[in-house]
Amino acid sequence: MSAESLFRPLAVSQNQVLIEFDGKPLSVPGDVCLAAALLASGVRHSRESAVSGRPAAPYCLMGVCFECLVQVDGQANVQSCLVAVRPGMRVQRQRGAVSLAPNEEGTDE
Repeated sequence: MSAESLFRPLAVSQNQVLIEFDGKPLSVPGDVCLAAALLASGVRHSRESAVSGRPAAPYCLMGVCFECLVQVDGQANVQSCLVAVRPGMRVQRQRGAVSLAPNEEGTDE
């Protein structure tokens, strides 16, 4: 059995788009999910644990683990692996727990 890695880097996308990450412009591949685009652009962690402050990065890339949470255009708790990149996105690292606004009846769900 070969010991050579089965994982290969994707070809560099020719479709680059400009987004903002933590207040800085970032050119990312435009034809992948936000989590993959951030990883491909050198972002090594996208959130910090609410308990310990430990940095975390996308893990499963299919919406199961919640390690890829970010804030997108002011909306907290966005799973970056489930969101397509679009030009002009304002993305911020999610630092700790971010509470959601109450629903219309005034209670949290």
